Amino acid sequence: MLFSKYAEEKFDTLNKYKIFYTREDIEKVLENPEKSGKKNSFFYSIKNNIKVLYKIEGKKKKVISFYPVK
Repeated sequence: MLFSKYAEEKFDTLNKYKIFYTREDIEKVLENPEKSGKKNSFFYSIKNNIKVLYKIEGKKKKVISFYPVK
C-alpha cells in the first residue's frame, strides 16, 4: 500500500487536533470496509468513522487522503 505525500502529512495535521490514526488503522479500513464506492476518479472506503480516499495504481492502492466522519 502506498501513501501520497499529502496523506503522509495528514497524520501530523490531524494530530494537531488530537485525532490520532496510524498507518495500520488506514490499512484496516481498506482491507475490510463497512462501506465503499467510487466518486469521480477516486475510490473510497469507510470503517470505524474513518473515510479513506484512494486510487488504484497498477495492482496497488495509493491513499490520497483520509479523515474522520460521523
